[in-house]
Amino acid sequence: MAFISVFDVIGPDMVGPSSSHTAGAASIARLARKMMHNDLKKVNFVLYGSFARTYRGHGTDRALLGGMMGFATDDVRIRDSFDIAEKEGIQFSFEANTVETDVHPNTVDIEIEDVTGRKHTVRGESIGGGKVRLTKIDGVKVHFTGEYHSLIVEHKDHPGVIAKVTTVLSKCQVNIAYLRVYRETKGGVAYMIIESDEEITNSTVEEIEKNPFVRDTMLIRR
Repeated sequence: MAFISVFDVIGPDMVGPSSSHTAGAASIARLARKMMHNDLKKVNFVLYGSFARTYRGHGTDRALLGGMMGFATDDVRIRDSFDIAEKEGIQFSFEANTVETDVHPNTVDIEIEDVTGRKHTVRGESIGGGKVRLTKIDGVKVHFTGEYHSLIVEHKDHPGVIAKVTTVLSKCQVNIAYLRVYRETKGGVAYMIIESDEEITNSTVEEIEKNPFVRDTMLIRR
């Protein structure tokens, strides 16, 4: 049986009626937004399970859009996220997928495009009490909560890449709390998710990006 703390019962500071459907939704989208380097152009949300059935009534749609604009769970601007997004020129849409059922009941796929044309698709789950996890990045299965300072490294699955990245972090006095590597196929695209006790600096990331097998980096600070 999983341990449940009093904070899981009380839930987070938030705008909206549900820690799972509003606070969790905002947190998922805010995590996804931190993965993008540039301003948003377009975002589409595909909702599953109870998200798909109740997203309008519980404000999940406004929370998701607010999170994509960087609003925290207790930011009152979430109530006006539609109007704010329209003023900022961000295109947004929502789809309810009630056919696919083999997913966590509070699941959303976020299809993001920035102003440079760069695209990412991120799947997130709201698991209760405002806590969340990302379970897919561009189709690759991952497990990521955003509870630590984190660096996501998209790279080619090639011998020595992990060792070189961790060597850079060691030289920069970054203590790794967790390191997980995910890939779909041998030699294909892989994701290294590094969660650290210390904040990872931009200069450290720039050193990592010198590796020819590193394709992209996403720095996520708490």
